[in-house]
Amino acid sequence: MNKEITPVRVRFAPSPTGLTHLGSARTAMYNYLLAKQTGGQFILRFEDTDQKRYDPAAEQDLIDSLKWLGLEWDEGPDIDGPYGPYRQLKRKEIYQEYAGKLIEMDKAYRCFCTREELAVVREEMQKNKQQMKYSGKCRDITPEESTAKMEAGEAFVIRFKMPKEGSITLLDKLRGEIVFENRVLDDSVLVKSDGLALYHLAAMVDDHLMKITHVFRGEEWIPTFPLHAHIYRAFGWEEPEWVHLSLFLKPSGKGKMSKRDTEQMKLVGKTIFIKDMKDLGYLPEGVINWIALMGWSYDDKTEFFTLGDLVSKFSLEKLNPKNAAIDFKKFDHFNSLHIRNLKVEELTRRLLPYFEKAEIDVTFEELLPIVPLIQERITTLDEAPAWTAFFFKDEVIPEAESLIAKKLDGEQSLNILEKIAELLEGIEVHSHEAIEMPLRELAEKLEVKAGQLFGVLRSAVTGQRVSPPLLESIEIIGKKRTMKQIYQGIEILKEFNK
Repeated sequence: MNKEITPVRVRFAPSPTGLTHLGSARTAMYNYLLAKQTGGQFILRFEDTDQKRYDPAAEQDLIDSLKWLGLEWDEGPDIDGPYGPYRQLKRKEIYQEYAGKLIEMDKAYRCFCTREELAVVREEMQKNKQQMKYSGKCRDITPEESTAKMEAGEAFVIRFKMPKEGSITLLDKLRGEIVFENRVLDDSVLVKSDGLALYHLAAMVDDHLMKITHVFRGEEWIPTFPLHAHIYRAFGWEEPEWVHLSLFLKPSGKGKMSKRDTEQMKLVGKTIFIKDMKDLGYLPEGVINWIALMGWSYDDKTEFFTLGDLVSKFSLEKLNPKNAAIDFKKFDHFNSLHIRNLKVEELTRRLLPYFEKAEIDVTFEELLPIVPLIQERITTLDEAPAWTAFFFKDEVIPEAESLIAKKLDGEQSLNILEKIAELLEGIEVHSHEAIEMPLRELAEKLEVKAGQLFGVLRSAVTGQRVSPPLLESIEIIGKKRTMKQIYQGIEILKEFNK
């Protein structure tokens, strides 16, 4: 428990423009962990002023993804709270009020430059290889002239009046002090000509009014860090703790993920999008465990964490600013661990939708005794139907080649299967305990390896070269169907050997 910062108020404030990915999920999770650990509040807020890019489907995907991961918020667009509304688009007048205050304090100004004028200046700067920033043409217009132009109906934006001299020293929780020279900073636009505030002003005003104590965001926000701190200091507000998290890199470790990379990943069953992870059979617990350790660690040996574990063990001090390559092998590893950790009943419940998707009609009661046979073997939930489909078919018809044991021919394999049939017909109940030793003794008698004998039997009974534990599967299937499958295998091999 981190006693220094209790209780906190943290927010996850995404712009709903695309599917929720790993980076967003991790940011939301770190916010959630700190809030729950300290008895604070986790707030969901939508930065939706960019209406050209705003996507209602992306917003719903984000809500669904967070809920699936178990990251429930205390205040948000769908939950009443004391600091709403929790959508920027509904807070337009609030931002205009604070933009007006900045103008009154000579910390911001109206800029009447047209797009055409700005384009000409930008082109000239490019030619001269100068830093791309606003020329400052409207910076020193008198208040009277500015008001007159506004009242005459001239279009304008509102820009922050960045100091031209000195520097600003910023404190990042992960990276320590970061210093920026003010002369290299731009007079950034805070409010567009349509009156809508940009993120730079809106988010800072919201964070202050909502009493946000810690701001988690990606390293890519560091270039705008000085602007945001300048806005805070212009108002004389107490700054939150700034935490700029590490970035996720391609699996190769070289560069950030691109759209092309994500499309290529989907072709091989990998993804960075939370929705797709659910569809591919990953557990929310596996996702949480994986992304928690991409930027944070508890010690050098503990790797298994539930969400509850993370709430108790998480600390800002152990965050790592080093960028992390996405390692899907580790993801599979963590997902496997959490599949093993589920109670059989819970795993069965979670598997049912994947059987439905595979068009296998099975009830909870039918699936329950089979799940223990695969729980230690599957990596993702969507693998289960392929492992167990034979249980739910009236019969399976194996390929003749699959019935031939390694290093043996068709005649030898047929002999093995006929001897197995003779043996199992004489055993009344096919429990795995009752049939294992007789089958092993039969292998010795026939002078073949146990693996060869069991391989022929597996193919005959399941139609698969790989299956759940064979003898336990036979026990569930029962003697009648087992023998039917064996005799069918015998006929297939006889036909093959002609």
